Amino acid sequence: MNPAEWLARTAQRSPTAPALFLGTRLVADYAEFARRAGAIAAGLTARGLGPGDRVAISLPNTVDYLPIFYGILWAGATAVPVNGKLHAKEAAWIVSHASARLVFTQDAGALSATGDIGEAVCIEPASAEFAAMQAGDPLPRPAPMSQADAAWLFYTSGTTGRPKGAILTAGNLAAASLSYLADVDDVAATDAALYAAPMSHGAGLYNFIHVQRGARHIVPESGGFDPAEILDLARQMRGISMFAAPTMVKRLVDAASAAGADGDGIKTIVYGGGPMYVADIQAALKVLGPRFVQIYGQGEAPMTITALSRADIADSDHPDWLRRLGSVGRAHSVAEVRVLDETGQPLPPGEVGEIAVRGPQVMRGYLDNPGADAKTLRDGWLMTGDLGHLDADGYLTLHDRAKDLVISGGSNIYPREVEEALLEHPAVREVSVIGAPDPEWGEIVVAFVVCAGAAPGTGELDAACTARIARFKKPKRYVFVPELPKNNYGKVLKTALREMLPEG
Repeated sequence: MNPAEWLARTAQRSPTAPALFLGTRLVADYAEFARRAGAIAAGLTARGLGPGDRVAISLPNTVDYLPIFYGILWAGATAVPVNGKLHAKEAAWIVSHASARLVFTQDAGALSATGDIGEAVCIEPASAEFAAMQAGDPLPRPAPMSQADAAWLFYTSGTTGRPKGAILTAGNLAAASLSYLADVDDVAATDAALYAAPMSHGAGLYNFIHVQRGARHIVPESGGFDPAEILDLARQMRGISMFAAPTMVKRLVDAASAAGADGDGIKTIVYGGGPMYVADIQAALKVLGPRFVQIYGQGEAPMTITALSRADIADSDHPDWLRRLGSVGRAHSVAEVRVLDETGQPLPPGEVGEIAVRGPQVMRGYLDNPGADAKTLRDGWLMTGDLGHLDADGYLTLHDRAKDLVISGGSNIYPREVEEALLEHPAVREVSVIGAPDPEWGEIVVAFVVCAGAAPGTGELDAACTARIARFKKPKRYVFVPELPKNNYGKVLKTALREMLPEG
């Protein structure tokens, strides 16, 4: 089924329900939302675009985003969302790799000037051409689409080289969306999805279930993540749910704490996309209360591998509470999750191996990349490249990406456990740990530290480590930096940290 059918049905059922907001201002109800999507679909069809074609959206968060996205699907084409914060050359590479025939972009000149987008046509939402397209007669119904048809070409964040295009089918998106209801949160028509993180990735994936339930969709006037703006919007609009990377949660908590706010109006904050340290989620609970759900997923299994429920996160009386806070929860309803050894055999609870997932939400494969398919998809299982362990109750704890494991003197050291220990020191605001080549040990542990105030002595940091982890795991070197390099989704770029390693 075409995902745009959910929009068409909601518009039939609740045509006057409020749908699209720019800040607190209503832009469109569901009837108008569906009409705009259908009109854009008609415009694409008139240009010869439809099933089998790919249409890119290289835009920041805007109220035009969802009508464009659904217009592409309504026409039966495949949407290729591109992070609007990327450099024009990065965006052009994705457009070219996807063989997109048309691109909706805010800066057609910059994208075309790269010379890399081939014959792709650019349309700017502010143009008369787009206004005419959106005002035209709509296609009456979405084009047919099977469960196996590509709906979203999801480009990975590319922290280690060129991103790959994960082919997400209509069936993948339906499975992931319905699993949200089962494992993350219920959605009512009175609720609102707030898009403060890029709609091209995790935040945008949650639009489907909010459309299906006839909820509101709010794009902040800033178009991005401004903690003060979000706290104010929540108070005014009520029932807000949002996806946030852990770094965003930390900033929101700091802003709320400074303003004496308690998150009034926020229903749910779903966090994921990077490690949320136990100390950080404890601080978040103290300031904002039990509004949090954690998910673990990848673009290849969109937002849908495991979830740590609101109840688990808030249950401080449970004897395993702290251990569970450090986990990413249990398998989503649609997912099978295993931890495998190097031969592909399942490991018993407590043993660390590579995490694998299987289910109807797992991508069809990568676009034009059979080598990556062979490496990542094995006997129906998606090999995540992440290391972790399951406990006897089915809770999955991540350790690190397999490539980030540090092997020092023949012993395995997981950066996350070192980071968790260092974050217990009150002067440590952020930290990221990597391995550096060493002639004696093979690798040594290096910690990049962002301080809250004056930098502590290395002896203090060593003591914070040895109070919690084995002595051989503590860093051999500390590098104090004003900030950690991150990509547009808030993930720390460990490749950039390796480039920052001091000589010797």
